[in-house]
Amino acid sequence: MKAVLFYGPQDIRYEETRIKPLAQGEILVKIEAALTCGTDVKTYRRGHPVLIKKVPSGFGHEFSGVVEKVAAGVKNVKPGDRVVCANSAPCGECFYCKRGEYNLCENLDLLNGAYAEYIVVPARIVEKNTLILPPSLTFEKAAFTEPLANVVHGVERTGINPGQTVGVIGIGPIGLMFARLAKLKGARVIVAGRNPLKLKLAEEFAHADEIVDLKKYTNPVKIFKDFSEEKRGLDIAIECVGMPEIWELVFSCVRPGGTVHFFGGCKSGSKVSIDTTKMHYGDIRLMSVFHHTPKYFRQALDLIASGDIEVEKLITETLPLNKVQYAMERHIAGNAIKFLIKP
Repeated sequence: MKAVLFYGPQDIRYEETRIKPLAQGEILVKIEAALTCGTDVKTYRRGHPVLIKKVPSGFGHEFSGVVEKVAAGVKNVKPGDRVVCANSAPCGECFYCKRGEYNLCENLDLLNGAYAEYIVVPARIVEKNTLILPPSLTFEKAAFTEPLANVVHGVERTGINPGQTVGVIGIGPIGLMFARLAKLKGARVIVAGRNPLKLKLAEEFAHADEIVDLKKYTNPVKIFKDFSEEKRGLDIAIECVGMPEIWELVFSCVRPGGTVHFFGGCKSGSKVSIDTTKMHYGDIRLMSVFHHTPKYFRQALDLIASGDIEVEKLITETLPLNKVQYAMERHIAGNAIKFLIKP
């Protein structure tokens, strides 16, 4: 098959590679739609110690397609089924899984290799995190299930309620989906960013109530507070950038009794400084949510199928498989949201 393989930071190659024979419980999926992701861009730029353990390695992890073959032991899908597969599945047996904290599984089975004509899906992901698509749902929309599952998890754990003022800083695809889900929860949503393309989608996709162009304002903390009820500060602030300085900034935007959700993952070893007096006496809740679980993967697919989230609006352009490096460079230049890759 043709595939894009990761050899090292800023070294990905479109080439022919062998399709791995199926082991017990595995399936072979013919990929119909794959999406670019911020994590893929970070991996392209500097590698990834968890996702890329050896090179060359498959690359990309958001996809949908058609089951081509199944190995012995597969019971939940058959050849010809239209499916979406998550990029991971928990073991169900470790310390965290026994407590229902499946996203923290110590033996999380991970999957890469979506930028290819075919992908072999591990048995555990087949069993726990492979879903058959509703007949009317397109492959393009279904490929958004994995990124949306992370956001569904984050929104539920945050506890967004109707009438609250929610601020989102960092409006890439994840931030935009957070804003959209917060609106669906009945919140008043304020977003802030600098990129014209993303600011446009904050209106057209997320339907945010207030859209702040940070190129025009030098004090985003004041802007968020000015748009909040009685100018007291946000009920909930959500950080979707993954930079320590932005973590510290959003902490300053919430009111006493508010919640700060640090969703954007920072570079390993990063440190932040928090005003402990404001945190303690202001009764501020600090939280982070990582990854998704089978429950949220299913909920994300149901949300997409319902039509409440028009994920297709986040597609910047459709590209062939041999243009993945071009897509990575466009992301780095800041003029893309998500590319749809069609093998």
